[in-house]
Amino acid sequence: MHSFQLSGLPEQAFSSLFDLSDAELTGRNMQRIRADSHPGFPCRVSLADAQIGEELLLLAFEHQPGASPYRASGPIFVRRHARQAVLPIGTLSPYVTNRMISLRAYDADHRMVSAEVCEGPNLESRIERAFADERTAYLHLHHASRGCFFCRVDRAAMDSSNQ
Repeated sequence: MHSFQLSGLPEQAFSSLFDLSDAELTGRNMQRIRADSHPGFPCRVSLADAQIGEELLLLAFEHQPGASPYRASGPIFVRRHARQAVLPIGTLSPYVTNRMISLRAYDADHRMVSAEVCEGPNLESRIERAFADERTAYLHLHHASRGCFFCRVDRAAMDSSNQ
């Protein structure tokens, strides 16, 4: 039986950016901000919303680097001191369940197989349905209204002790 696993981006890709000055960040088309609401600033590393007052970076990230017509990048938030989240198999967090989500399924050649928009509470069944299609290699979850990349979802084999 297959299930799924959500994972955040590796913190090593971003941690040194917090040492840059605001001018250096601006020169790289990045911005340092403080969360002024909760939720509202979803961190792509920790897969959790920043708390009010937390420091984040807003930057462009190439979330679909595959050599295909679907190659894409977009804005993301990253919290200072965030650690990469790898959620337990079959687990969703409020990071995605409290939002309207665009689910995008890709094949091994990084071409889109299917896409749909769903409410966060319905996400688990939609993920399972997307992975029922043998062409689907992985999924990307995006914020439905703003289009921003949230996280990658991979197939995860369940062992018999978890069934």
